[in-house]
Amino acid sequence: MFDPISGRMSHYLDLLAERQKLVSANIANVDTPGFRTKDIDFNFEFQSLISGQQPGVIEPDGLTTKNDGNNVNIDREMRLLSENAMRFNFVSQLLRGEAHDIRLAIKDARG
Repeated sequence: MFDPISGRMSHYLDLLAERQKLVSANIANVDTPGFRTKDIDFNFEFQSLISGQQPGVIEPDGLTTKNDGNNVNIDREMRLLSENAMRFNFVSQLLRGEAHDIRLAIKDARG
């Protein structure tokens, strides 16, 4: 990777991708009896990713469980999808900008 900051941004993108998978699975199972919502403790896991650990899956507290045992809240999951997409786009733009700057520096150095 280009520098320590880029490495952290890359790890952050990995964390966002993992969360995207979990949220998508939650949405896909919104009508599955007994399915329990899964997520990651985002702040804790971001710190763990910086140190090289893999994200851990949790069951979020405070969700209402339906009669069939399912606790997926579609509004929550759609909000998480939207937040995740915004974060991913932001960090991707930062990394693209950094790569662009490096290409320009190489081009200028070649003269």
